[in-house]
Amino acid sequence: MRTPLLSPTRRVRPASVRPLAHRPGDNLHGALIMTLCMVAFGLNDTVMKFVAQDLPLYQAITLRGLFVMAMIAAVAPRLGGLHLRIPAAARKPMIWRLVGEIASTILFLNALQHMAMGDLSAIMQALPLVVMVAATMFFGETLGWRRVGAVVAGFGGVLLILRPGGEVLGPWAVVAVGAMAMVALRDLATRSFRSDISSATIAFYAATGVTVAGFVISLGQGWAMPSLSQILLLLAGSAFLTVGYVSAVASMRVGEISYVAPFRYTSLLVAIAMGLVVFGEWPDLWTWAGSALVVAAGTYTIWREAQIARIR
Repeated sequence: MRTPLLSPTRRVRPASVRPLAHRPGDNLHGALIMTLCMVAFGLNDTVMKFVAQDLPLYQAITLRGLFVMAMIAAVAPRLGGLHLRIPAAARKPMIWRLVGEIASTILFLNALQHMAMGDLSAIMQALPLVVMVAATMFFGETLGWRRVGAVVAGFGGVLLILRPGGEVLGPWAVVAVGAMAMVALRDLATRSFRSDISSATIAFYAATGVTVAGFVISLGQGWAMPSLSQILLLLAGSAFLTVGYVSAVASMRVGEISYVAPFRYTSLLVAIAMGLVVFGEWPDLWTWAGSALVVAAGTYTIWREAQIARIR
């Protein structure tokens, strides 16, 4: 039987992968794109958590998805064009990516309805560690022990926030962990696309998949008449999500995964800030301490990469 694309037993890169030599500045460029991505996703999460208080969740997902599809189509000419026909070599990665995108969106938004934004984001911060380890398995990237240590320290900060045995680690935390695993699947599948498949095309397929899934599930949940303010908020959320979709694809295609992935920690700061400002979710001392450790670990990773670049 043929080894699956994402199997840990695969010893060579799949045929669809055409890695390019990293140019000076690629890692910094990828880090900036990842930071933009996390801010955009955080703002979108805030909108969805707010709107879903009064509007059925899957209706909100469907309406937002329609807006996002239109926005991606509008900006596609500036992002390499929109090509709906996917080459045969890219179809399997696209399927894997759609599975990860749809599952992670549904799991995450359900958890978001029942958890504080900061707590949910804290769980998601385990993702860079998962992606880094997976990158060494599937793409042969080499990790120095200092960078691994920095991300492990960041994960320790996440554990400090969650405090195993506390009330945060309930059923919805398990759902959040599932969402994190699906995001990792999505990001690894993204890495398998050739450079001739535009970010707009990948993002459009993602938006379409989530929209269709949301609509199908919404049929069982029911719909309600949205107010003008809800529609405007969903439009704003759609704009944030469009930026997030496109930059999420781009961030996995610029620089090394092992360097770019830790900048997901930015989402923790955004979630804490939005939770405080919009929902009055004031973090406790442990959350602040854990967040400081996470940010310090990410900052060290940047500093370490700069030192290595000078030596080279």
